[in-house]
Amino acid sequence: MGSTDLRPAAFIDRDGVINSELNYVHRIEDFRILPGVFEGLRTLQEHGFALIVVTNQAGIAKGLYTAEDFDVLTRHMIETLQRQRIHLKAVYSCPHHPAGVRRDIAVECDCRKPAPGMLLRAATEHGIDLGRSVMIGDKISDTQAGRAARVALTVLVESGHAVPSDWAEYADHRCLNLREAAEWLCAQPLFQNKS
Repeated sequence: MGSTDLRPAAFIDRDGVINSELNYVHRIEDFRILPGVFEGLRTLQEHGFALIVVTNQAGIAKGLYTAEDFDVLTRHMIETLQRQRIHLKAVYSCPHHPAGVRRDIAVECDCRKPAPGMLLRAATEHGIDLGRSVMIGDKISDTQAGRAARVALTVLVESGHAVPSDWAEYADHRCLNLREAAEWLCAQPLFQNKS
């Protein structure tokens, strides 16, 4: 596959970007889509980005919920977005955490953000051009993962965690929500020609 065959992706964190940040969201009744999410995802999709969710799920390693719980909620998220004509290309999750209680996944890994493993795996499996891709998250660890994977641009949204005062060292832009992030990204010169 030549580089001209590769497509850009919008890598998107889940908690605090797509849904409200609560303590270890893992139940459908606690999953609340944030304002601007449908509009933002639609804008990115219409601009030719493959939509790929990349989410740390340390609650699995910590024994707070199971991988099956995560899968049920992921199906709910995918179906909710599909009803809005938004189609996720993939969802990647990292269940690891060094302080976990489940020994099999209480480990250091290369997929837990700020490590870039989930983005690199997605690029290989879905033909993604990282140099024309973006990362949107609500934590510095999200943008660090994007930069480690060498994506073109990273954006911090303020819908989850407080943005630190030195945010500009870690991200190219900051905004209130996913809609604003998508509008800013799609207005950048690199993305003026739709893929």
